[in-house]
Amino acid sequence: MVYQGGRALQGDAYQGRLRNDSDHEYESKVLAKAFEEITGIKVSHDLIQEGDVIEKLQTQWASGKNVYDAYINDSDLIGTHMRYGFVVPLDDFTKGEGKDVTLPTLDVDDFMGKSFTTGPDGKLYQLPDQQFANLYWFRYDWFKRPDFKKKFKEIYGYELGVPVNWSAYEDIAEFFSEHIQEIDGKAIYGHNDYGKKAPDLGWRFTDAWLSMAGAGDKGIPNGKPVDEWGIRVDGCRPVGASVARGGAANGPAAKYSLRKYMEWLRKYAPPGALGMDFYTYLPVLAKGHVAQQIFWYTAFVSAMVEPGPTVNEDGTPKWRMAPSPHGPYWEEGMKLGHQDCGSGTLMKSTPLDRRKAAWLFAQFCVAKTTSLKKTHVGLTPIRYSDINHESFTERAPKLGGLVEFYRSPARVAWTPTGTNVPDYPKLAQLWWQNVGEAVSGEVTVSTAMDNLAREQDRVLQRIERSKTQGECGPKLNPEVDEAEWLNKPGSPKAKVNEKPQGETVDYDDLLKAWREGRVN
Repeated sequence: MVYQGGRALQGDAYQGRLRNDSDHEYESKVLAKAFEEITGIKVSHDLIQEGDVIEKLQTQWASGKNVYDAYINDSDLIGTHMRYGFVVPLDDFTKGEGKDVTLPTLDVDDFMGKSFTTGPDGKLYQLPDQQFANLYWFRYDWFKRPDFKKKFKEIYGYELGVPVNWSAYEDIAEFFSEHIQEIDGKAIYGHNDYGKKAPDLGWRFTDAWLSMAGAGDKGIPNGKPVDEWGIRVDGCRPVGASVARGGAANGPAAKYSLRKYMEWLRKYAPPGALGMDFYTYLPVLAKGHVAQQIFWYTAFVSAMVEPGPTVNEDGTPKWRMAPSPHGPYWEEGMKLGHQDCGSGTLMKSTPLDRRKAAWLFAQFCVAKTTSLKKTHVGLTPIRYSDINHESFTERAPKLGGLVEFYRSPARVAWTPTGTNVPDYPKLAQLWWQNVGEAVSGEVTVSTAMDNLAREQDRVLQRIERSKTQGECGPKLNPEVDEAEWLNKPGSPKAKVNEKPQGETVDYDDLLKAWREGRVN
């Protein structure tokens, strides 16, 4: 790629790799043009899928050659970045080589995701560029119908509302799929999901499905010592994923979470869901025949507020988003769901002049003069000052609860993958392969999670033997009888009653609590 010399950094420019979505399209088509007009630095982007971004990152790590000047890369890789040393710690860069190109008005403390991109050493490794949570989605209009509310209470003995636990979610799924069945002559379904054996099935689970069930330990942003991947750490050292080593990837909560995922997919989701992947199932909600979805990324709000079957004539949505329900192993003080934090990432293999140009543009995309407009375009807020702006107060009624969620104290329980995961690319691929075998019926749920835990331990062991991650690299615990760990406090947790009484909360009461600064 040929670049034009810039006034700010003579002869330098920036080539970046981004995930393909509305935020990054805006950066590529609008902000890049403005940046070039101001600085003379030409910016070129490649917008591709998330898995391809990781592949290019790995190529640059392995070769030591500059492939791209910067990446927008999920903070899920924070544990990888801070251990291998391929990524430039931004705290060091902004105080040293990059001090002369760091905005004095950047205001890092204004970023809601600052803790997500900070390592155990206290250093900031990535700059948040977009955020979106994985929340519960439901048809507010159907949940408010008096006839539905009356019938639900007659059958289940409690109020139809936002499910607090998985028991209630399951009851609601059954209610709409089996007791209501159709509305205005159209078949409806109580659940939506996807099950195709493909890489995106992996993040369906690593994006905190186990933590929603309650598999990990208490701790924000991530459980310590055991996180939502089931990986235990001792200090900053991963020591195992299997229950026999003190992990939780194949514990009772993990197996319960996979069992429920498979059961609901088969019993309550629309026809064909089992063969869908993440990308083919996305348009399903907009068709207007699904009552609720337990796992929905707020990145798709901008598409869901477009005119269609799920939007009223006045532009207000017929749906709402709310906190994710939790499984029976979950405890107060644990993370409750996943939040993606796509973040600007600089590599040490990038020449300093190009790295400086890239850093200028990364800041330009999130500066206080540009981020508010970008947030209105993509609806993936990163700054407190943006989400609290009066323009979002005015727009809130048409965004289905997005603004209220991000302004609420509940927001902190939704976090990305944390620092327990020492090599995201190597470990992530194990998830979709093993979960996919269970979904396809090749192995049982128990076998799938046992295999997953064992394979994660093997990856940790290989990293340990390579001695490439220093004092925070893995050092596996010896294997002991699982009962030894299951009888100890915390995670891994022994089996509990997996079908407690369903519990719901009225959405309007929940919204009122958020506005008053309460969790519920």
